[in-house]
Amino acid sequence: VQLQASGGGLVQAGGSLRVSCTASRNIASAMAWYRQAPGKQREFIASITSSGRTNYPYSMKGRFTISRDNAKNTVYLQMNGLKPEDTAVYYCHALDDGLKDLWGQGTLVTVSS
Repeated sequence: VQLQASGGGLVQAGGSLRVSCTASRNIASAMAWYRQAPGKQREFIASITSSGRTNYPYSMKGRFTISRDNAKNTVYLQMNGLKPEDTAVYYCHALDDGLKDLWGQGTLVTVSS
């Protein structure tokens, strides 16, 4: 199973962007988004189960919204009110049927001030 992320780009501070991640086949596990800024550790943003239950750490609540379309094997991350400190490579994550970690290749989001 492969995960393909897309939708990153350059956006001005205060703007919005939606990134997507499509799996090569159906994913039964929860899917999640992480990000990694230069020189920093990978950071958890949000997750969503196949039934649509979401989870966000407190620091990510409010500006980020995760959603999922099971028919398209796709998970989305809507980002609003973007700030320069949101600049990072955004990665999607899932588990395959054997509970092996799956990571997308990442999509770069750059927020200009």
